[in-house]
Amino acid sequence: MRKIATFALIVTGLVALGCGAGSTDEGTASGADTAAGAAKGEDKPKTAKIGEPARDGKFEFTVKASKCGVKKVGTSLLGAEAQGQFCLVTVNVKNIGKESQMFDGSSQKAYAANGTEYSADSEAALYANKNADTFLNDINPGNQVTGVVVFDIPKNVKVSKLELHDSPFSGGVTVSLS
Repeated sequence: MRKIATFALIVTGLVALGCGAGSTDEGTASGADTAAGAAKGEDKPKTAKIGEPARDGKFEFTVKASKCGVKKVGTSLLGAEAQGQFCLVTVNVKNIGKESQMFDGSSQKAYAANGTEYSADSEAALYANKNADTFLNDINPGNQVTGVVVFDIPKNVKVSKLELHDSPFSGGVTVSLS
């Protein structure tokens, strides 16, 4: 009886693993891109460059520009000063899904060439965006917004790539800045 219970537990575990193997990850580029990548033997989507669209989940990101070395954002009365330097990344975010989705600037990451990860500065982004609610409203399917994501990094560091996410738990997509 004990062997039967152990066997049933093992079979149940294998079935559960088998079911999970067929699931899709919304964090990949898109269903079609993933299938095409798998057919070519690629493990993950290609890294995009400035000006090229890159998809993660329900969003298609296009980085328009990147400017580092900024000491302050905002006005002389209201603003934020960098601890080191601000890197301002102008990005267009298009909802390619079938439901509204909120862009969360704090889910975006910047990386130096040595792999050091930097998080976005949400407070500075409020001052860097003239339309303060650019990324704080839901983006409906087919709509897009353009705004600035801000990173506060040390003065002697150069950002080499971004990892952009449609949500805090998505796989993300890489955009090279070099």
